[in-house]
This record gives sequence, C-alpha cells and structure tokens, in this order.
Amino acid sequence: MDEATRQYFEEKAEGWDEKIRPETRERLAQIIKELGIKPGSRVLDVGCGTGILIPLLLEAVGPEGKVVAFDLAEKMLAIAKAKYGEEGVEYVQGDIACAPFPDGTFDEVICNSCFPHFEDQARAVREIFRILKPGGRAVVCHTMSREAINELHRSLGGVVQDHLLPEEEEMRRLFREAGFVEVELVNRPDRYLVTARKP
Repeated sequence: MDEATRQYFEEKAEGWDEKIRPETRERLAQIIKELGIKPGSRVLDVGCGTGILIPLLLEAVGPEGKVVAFDLAEKMLAIAKAKYGEEGVEYVQGDIACAPFPDGTFDEVICNSCFPHFEDQARAVREIFRILKPGGRAVVCHTMSREAINELHRSLGGVVQDHLLPEEEEMRRLFREAGFVEVELVNRPDRYLVTARKP
C-alpha cells in the first residue's frame, strides 16, 4: 500500500464533500446511467472516497445487487458509511494493486477519479482483471479531460503532483496486456472514460 497516498487522503477526508461541484455530480450520474449496469450486478467502487457513486450504483444494481465501497483511506470509508449505511453496501479498506477479493467476484469494477493515484497502474489493472467475472467490465472515469486532470495534479504539488493519467496508447496497452478486450477510450472536456471487458 502506498502509505504517502493513503495519508494524503486520510487528511483530505474531512471537508471532501464540500469541494464536489454540482456539475461533477451531474456528469457522474450521466456516466453511470450510460454504462447500463444490470440489476443484480456485483460492483466494486474503487477509490470510493466519501461515496459519491454509492447512491447511483445502488439504484443501478437494485435490491438483488451488491456494491462494495473500496478505498485506501479509513476516514473516507467512515464518512461514506455514515452517509449511506450498510444496506446493499459493504465497506472495505485496501489497495487495488493487491485486492482482497477472490478471482471472479465482480461484474463491474469502477475506478472513479482514482486511477492516477495507483502506485503501480499495470499491477492494478491485472488485479482488476483477476477479480472480474468472465464477461465483466472495468471502467475508469473522470468528469474532466485527461489533460485537465494531469494539470490539476501537477498544480496541487506534493504527493499527487506525479499522479497522472497515461497517454491514450499507454492506457490501451495496460488493459490489453492484462488480457482485456473491447478497450474503448473517450477523452473530452467533460469526460474521461475507459471501458474494457474481460473475455
């Protein structure tokens, strides 16, 4: 586990929600809607933070489904749990590069606003592949372009200044080499979205 990154987000947890803009929520709602997650799905919300996706995912999976909120930072998880409770949601602390889940656990693994913070991105993608069911889908999403995200992290400095999204071809390669197929990538001002399927 990247201790410096974990500590950074532990310290940012209080007050995190106040920084989330309404258009961010609207864009995420649109992304989740367009993904068309099937009712009854098991979904892993990687880097869940204070739980911005939890209500959207619970609505998508319905009463038969399950959402696992997963984050490096204990405080982020505690805030999410206080807000959304435990009905249909499990809260797990950990690092996606050594995910504490059996092979083939999830239908969907969603990494919202967290992929740049993975210390070993190639290893993280391989772990995502492992814990997905055959036919399952990996999703990386942000509510701004790759260029804007990278510029934001550089401007923040400190721990996150080198936490960047790779170039398009590198991103595709990471997923293809892990075994994914149907790797699709969208990069525009209001959205960065990668989807890939496990055969």
